Amino acid sequence: MFERFGEFDSTEEFNSAAEKLKTDRNAEELKELCKENGIDIEDAEDYLDGATGELATPLMAAVGKLKIESQDLKLKGVLLDWKDELIVIAAEREEFARAIRRKGKELAGYIALLAENGYENRAVVDKRIVDKAGKIKTIVGAHEFSIGIPDKRTRRQLAEKYYMEGKNNVGI
Repeated sequence: MFERFGEFDSTEEFNSAAEKLKTDRNAEELKELCKENGIDIEDAEDYLDGATGELATPLMAAVGKLKIESQDLKLKGVLLDWKDELIVIAAEREEFARAIRRKGKELAGYIALLAENGYENRAVVDKRIVDKAGKIKTIVGAHEFSIGIPDKRTRRQLAEKYYMEGKNNVGI
């Protein structure tokens, strides 16, 4: 991830790199920059044609970064849902979209925070439920079974903590 052009710390930094490639008339490199950062090639073409003044908005840059990270992590199921929740928050708040783009803020770190929280706050599943879950019952036998996934409100609070930490912004 980000091997060729490096990780950008802001949308402005990304757009500056794009502008340099456009000025140098290096369309292929610009398309590679977009590919590495999860920006659609069509957006690069619009930018090259002058249809847009800059290549990416803060939301586009955040969504692109999350897209590349989720592909790299091979996320599936609820983990993709958690990534998509970040996109919703980024669409609601530009400063959150900008925070996602910052260097060192990784989707893996956010998901790890959720996993830790879920583990720390897991709940014991009633035996009657376990008895109805054939595969789980086979695995756990007579042992207690517990599960932990943070609720939506907690996930939003943890997103704020992880991505906006150190910023002077109000909470989500």
